[in-house]
Amino acid sequence: MKIVANNLSKRYNREWIFRNFSNEFHPKQTYAITGPNGSGKSTLLQVLWGQLQPSGGDVNHWVNDKPLAVQDVFTSIAIATPYMDLLDEFTLREMVQFHFQFKKIRNNKSVEEVIDLTGLKGSEDKQISNFSSGMKQRLKLSLAFQTEANGLFLDEPTTNLDKKSIQWYWDQLIEVQRFTTILIASNDEGEYPPDADKIDILSFK
Repeated sequence: MKIVANNLSKRYNREWIFRNFSNEFHPKQTYAITGPNGSGKSTLLQVLWGQLQPSGGDVNHWVNDKPLAVQDVFTSIAIATPYMDLLDEFTLREMVQFHFQFKKIRNNKSVEEVIDLTGLKGSEDKQISNFSSGMKQRLKLSLAFQTEANGLFLDEPTTNLDKKSIQWYWDQLIEVQRFTTILIASNDEGEYPPDADKIDILSFK
């Protein structure tokens, strides 16, 4: 997926979150949107995938050199963020099944294969409401990593993960880097590859 941002600006009331942001994000490249807490990284990420409307400027998405209609962007991307809710009344298996009613599983895996890759085998029939915060984060990331997507958007991806789970995250990230455009919003250098193209949001205040 190619994403082209043209003079994007976003404000809430009189406060500008960012202004005049322009950039091209190219297929199969990884980008890190950096900046301190509260600087607007998450807001920019949501504008770039189309969740939020910009106050100025525009953003366009391309797949295989063809423009993507706004209504088709959602089916072409995968997202994992701290503010993305899971359905707590579902079991792990039900959540995976539900998610992939709307998205395509990468490499035609089965639901059971996706469950295995979460590292949560043995908890597949456990209600998500009984999961720890780390287990929920692994599930969010797994759903994103195992989605057949042209664009992957991650916001503070290692939130609530322990050391073992962070290594799991890196294994998954390295695997999908070969196939998709990745945007990671983070103030932690341990969440994105050292060779990622870095964008400091403070440059657009």
